[in-house]
Amino acid sequence: MTAGRQARAVRLGPRSVAALVLVSAIGVMAFGWPLLADSASGLAHSKDAPWLFAALLPMLLAVAMATIADVGLDAKAIAMLGVLAAAGAALRPLGAGTAGVEPMFFLMVLAGRVLGPGFGFVLGSVAMFASALLTGGVGPWLPFQMLTMGWVSMGAGLLPGADQLRGRRELALLAAYGAVSAVLYGLIMNLQGWPYLAGMASGVSFVPGDPLDQNLARYVAYCLATSLGWDLPRALVTVVLTGTLGGPVLKALRRATRRAAFDAPVSFGEG
Repeated sequence: MTAGRQARAVRLGPRSVAALVLVSAIGVMAFGWPLLADSASGLAHSKDAPWLFAALLPMLLAVAMATIADVGLDAKAIAMLGVLAAAGAALRPLGAGTAGVEPMFFLMVLAGRVLGPGFGFVLGSVAMFASALLTGGVGPWLPFQMLTMGWVSMGAGLLPGADQLRGRRELALLAAYGAVSAVLYGLIMNLQGWPYLAGMASGVSFVPGDPLDQNLARYVAYCLATSLGWDLPRALVTVVLTGTLGGPVLKALRRATRRAAFDAPVSFGEG
């Protein structure tokens, strides 16, 4: 089935792309420094590194979102952002206390698909922030969660076939992406908390300055022992919700996008 060009709530310009690249690059460093630091690096022995990145990321996220808003978020896009972020924040507590039941992922993937990568990044970050306020999950891990969820929703907006692919093939693509991103979210977030185990007598602890292969093996063991039981059910829930509810939700989002007429030029007539 062929469709017309899909409207985007945010058109990314050079400044907003540069801001996203910057915050993503710093984010990769923030998550990956334990695996990349060698024994001669002062960072490898610094207990302050996770806290440094936790303080730096909110500022970078603010810069990226402000830049995107400056070049593309109008009143209609902000209203839609508020509605979807509130819906995502409300969905997250539904799985509180239940391993892997996180319906928030399914909505972030579908919204990013319809509304584009720029809107998706802002939506994922804002929705995660709002959900943390609802659940009391505010801490040094929150900026990392905001960034990672921003990546999840932004990635959905970068998937191919946004203008042409529809129906079962599109749902299959989104379900596959949702499953992979749900697992990757857990694996990436583990890197944020794993360095705090440094110095503990454990076969899964981070050892500053150890060779990459040894720390990587410990990290894999840590993921298997701690989070995989949550990551796989999260992926399964995302696939099931995408397959059962994805069609109607995509139609509703696209209908709302058409009515909002994000691509229509603004003009003012004489009173």
